[in-house]
Amino acid sequence: MSVKLRTALIVTFIALSLLLSFTLSTTINYYSSQSIKNEIGESLAGTAYQTADKLDNFMWSRSGEVELLGSLPVFENNQNVENIQQMLDQLKSHFPSFSWIGYTDTKGKVLAATDGILLGKDLSERPVFKEGIQGKFIGDVHDAVLLAKLLPNPSGEPLQFVDVSLPIKNSQQQTIGVLAAHMSWAWAKEVQQSVLLPSKWAGQNVDMLIVSKKDQTVLLGPREMVGKPLPLKSIAKAQLQKDGWELEKWPDGNTYLTGYAYGDGYLDYPGLGWTVIVRQPESTALASVSELMHFNIWITVVAAVVFALIGWWLAQRISLPIRELTHTADRLACGEEVDIPSRKSFSDIEMLSSSLQTMVTSLSQKEVELGNMQSLAHYDHLTGLPNRNALETYLEDAFEDPEQQPCLSFLYIDLDGFKKVNDTLGHQSGDILLQKVAQRLSQLTREHDITVRLGGDEFLVVLHTDPSGLNIEKEAEIYANEIIHSLNKPFIVEYEKVNIGCSIGGAVYPHDSDNPIEIIRMADQALYQSKRSGKNRLTFYKEPLAPQSIG
Repeated sequence: MSVKLRTALIVTFIALSLLLSFTLSTTINYYSSQSIKNEIGESLAGTAYQTADKLDNFMWSRSGEVELLGSLPVFENNQNVENIQQMLDQLKSHFPSFSWIGYTDTKGKVLAATDGILLGKDLSERPVFKEGIQGKFIGDVHDAVLLAKLLPNPSGEPLQFVDVSLPIKNSQQQTIGVLAAHMSWAWAKEVQQSVLLPSKWAGQNVDMLIVSKKDQTVLLGPREMVGKPLPLKSIAKAQLQKDGWELEKWPDGNTYLTGYAYGDGYLDYPGLGWTVIVRQPESTALASVSELMHFNIWITVVAAVVFALIGWWLAQRISLPIRELTHTADRLACGEEVDIPSRKSFSDIEMLSSSLQTMVTSLSQKEVELGNMQSLAHYDHLTGLPNRNALETYLEDAFEDPEQQPCLSFLYIDLDGFKKVNDTLGHQSGDILLQKVAQRLSQLTREHDITVRLGGDEFLVVLHTDPSGLNIEKEAEIYANEIIHSLNKPFIVEYEKVNIGCSIGGAVYPHDSDNPIEIIRMADQALYQSKRSGKNRLTFYKEPLAPQSIG
């Protein structure tokens, strides 16, 4: 079943426009959603980090205040308990963050306390004393035990505290008591509100949670979650002291965009390892992504229609000259005398001529490229020297006339010290050195001779020597000494001075053999004799092998 070109073009343009629009829409939707998700996630993580920093800064400030109190001279004498009591009562209004401040003796008995609360009580079994007597102590959030019924609690919620305590020492650095303070956990809620309410998260259905390092228990957050463990991947990452965000499913079955940060302390305050979590439901966080996707769908539909109309118009324009050419060809086939349009845009003769010219030009270019490829096949890509293929062609030409067999000296060259250059300076420097060696060998190559790279650091020189000479090897020996002398000169490779040498093995055609492969093998054997004889010399093949050394 044949289809008109115009129809095929129209269908193709419409299909391509739909495919392109769909691809662009899908790509834009994907990257837009990723960008928005990343932006909101980073913002949540930033809020979490800001909160963690404020919490640690607050704790650092309060612990510093307790240290400041502990350094006052009034504590130096335990007999001055009344003065300590008066001082605590006076300072209470200056330290509103502390719900209770007390001073105990070394056995844990409360000697002085704000508002007289717990006065005379034994705190020896409480962590605030047991740890404080040993050194500065900052305790994690815990429920009130002794103070629950003694402190005012207008909210009716269970009281929770964070403890700070430290030993009090006299002038002889002897421990004479413990200064202990309880801070109500309510201040953390104030920090929470100060971060969330004034910010862009107000009214965005964002929750903030503070999770303890021990058992991942929620210290602050939604009422139903406080005091319960919260096993989340984001919390595990945060407790590895990594800040970031995740899109993860929570124990309630909902998915939240979750930012997290770890409280690692502030200045000399080491921190209690609290993890701050800021979460927002996925549906809320990515609502703008859904709106963007709907917008992109409409844009895709409109773009598809526009591209289809453009495709229809282009198909008409493209097919018109072809239809005119077909119509003209049909009329010519019917024997009509039809003038071919003289305009270039419609003249089938000039179109054909242009097509033929293009074809001829293309074929010419292909022929040139083929010739270049054949030429490249005969040269080593690294050094530019002829390769084994070129050697075969060279020998074929040399042996072309069976009545005039040449006398050829084969010099098999291997570089001395090249492996050390590769090992110390690297293979790139080794390649540069091979190129420089090839340049020097090329400079020595005579008109009718050939220098070939066999591979690695091995080269082969084929010399046309004079068969009428008294000593054929002497001519090859002179040339080999020129090679040795040239390669013994220092090379500069990537600003490094490099010294190498070369060992050469020689064999003569047809005196040693009339088989080129055998000649190359003999030269290779002679090369290894040069290596064994001290390197940097020429050795000719002898049967049995008896190398002569030339300095």
